[in-house]
Amino acid sequence: MELLQGTLDMLVLRTLRAGPLHGYGIAKNIRSASNEALDIEFGSLYPALKRLEMKGWIASAWETSEHNRRAKYYKLTAAGRKQLLREHSKWADFVSAVSRIMGPAPEVKG
Repeated sequence: MELLQGTLDMLVLRTLRAGPLHGYGIAKNIRSASNEALDIEFGSLYPALKRLEMKGWIASAWETSEHNRRAKYYKLTAAGRKQLLREHSKWADFVSAVSRIMGPAPEVKG
């Protein structure tokens, strides 16, 4: 399933709300939380992480992973928490608007 433009940032911020994770952990968490529907490619994830860090919404530090390897861990900042609230509100408004347009699922005529 393809992501709508702009939703990856929101999903990363939401994922980091639970605590610091490295890039692979973020992708794995999003895939798991979406029941395997969303598979985030690293070619999209790492530019998003860099963008979020430049905006001050996340911070990073090199640490040792659970597999005893050096990995860059990302964590949500206070500014990122505020941004997540804004993004969540915009997302809820978007979903509501699309739901009004789409209405209930059409019946399948056989």
